[in-house]
Amino acid sequence: MPDKTQSNSAVPGDRLIRAGAIVFFIGAVATLVTVAPLFLGAKPFPTYMFGLSMLMAVGFLVAGAGVLRSVAAGRRQARGAVR
Repeated sequence: MPDKTQSNSAVPGDRLIRAGAIVFFIGAVATLVTVAPLFLGAKPFPTYMFGLSMLMAVGFLVAGAGVLRSVAAGRRQARGAVR
């Protein structure tokens, strides 16, 4: 029996994964910008820039939540197909 799901169909966690990736990327750029003056011998950035670096962790957690939501939706769909 062929699979009826299309490859471009939206899964419940897709938006969370994309949002998490974007937030993670912003945090990675903030980390690079924050660490660069330490290697270049320039004046360090203000403290809030170090806070922006924490966006990497937040993005990772958001994307992880999206993955778990996708897994849960897939399991629900599989259970529904069995019955």
